[in-house]
Amino acid sequence: MKVLVVGGSGMTGAHATLLLRDAGHAVSIMSRSKPVTPCLADFPFIACDYIEDDITPSILQGFDWLVFAAGADIRRLPAGESIESFFHRANSIAIPRFFAAARRAGVSRAVYIGSYYPQVVPEKIDSDSYVRSRHLADEGVRALSNESFCVCSLNAPFILGHLPGLEVGYLRALANYAFGRLEGIPIVAPTGGVNHITANSMAEAILGALENGRCGKAYLVGDENLSWKAYLEMYFDCAGNPQDLEVTEQEHPMFPDSMLYAGRNATISYEPDNAELGYSRNRVKATIAQIVEACR
Repeated sequence: MKVLVVGGSGMTGAHATLLLRDAGHAVSIMSRSKPVTPCLADFPFIACDYIEDDITPSILQGFDWLVFAAGADIRRLPAGESIESFFHRANSIAIPRFFAAARRAGVSRAVYIGSYYPQVVPEKIDSDSYVRSRHLADEGVRALSNESFCVCSLNAPFILGHLPGLEVGYLRALANYAFGRLEGIPIVAPTGGVNHITANSMAEAILGALENGRCGKAYLVGDENLSWKAYLEMYFDCAGNPQDLEVTEQEHPMFPDSMLYAGRNATISYEPDNAELGYSRNRVKATIAQIVEACR
């Protein structure tokens, strides 16, 4: 199949791109800027910003499958625009609009990579603009599913991964924290915890959804339920600096309140029922070891 991966230069999209290629598909990458990661250099590339609605029918024609791994979060907030306005424009409006264009272009199957927050803390849909925008985007793309355009969503927890040459700033920061390179930051862990999944497992889930996903279904994907204490201690163990971390209810500089949409000290734990997607599990510590080793 000819597959377009929107956001293919990011961590989740890049892993999906490589796995789809290895599975025999012809994969193209769409993103705002050309990937700098060496292993992605030879893939056909389309420069496009879905938020700005610069999609023409000819861009999407000829693709059989679509993977969308480019939803906006606070890191893309432009100067001079409110958070609520930006998330509404970038997620609630622009993502379903892109999927509608893909349907008109003849794409037959599509997977949207969303956020787990609307499913695990649905009470935040009304009170948090990011969670609401992800909820509306998810509902909007799945509503487009019909007999000729099969769409499902994979709503993911915290994703971690490593590819040589792909810089993920917050994961590098966690590795440097474990090495003791971040002076002035106390060596503690936040209260609570969340579910985590690796980018490799996400890539397998994406392939499984393209091949077997049920049209119109929102899958709550995930892997390991870990306290923040257990998660951080994996980084310290892999760095050769094992710690029995004290737990604090104070805001943690590595996990600021602005990135914890369920709230500080919350625990999000669940067991995904996604056997039909066929993805591997229990890779979190091995992936942390790769991240740490790359920063050694």
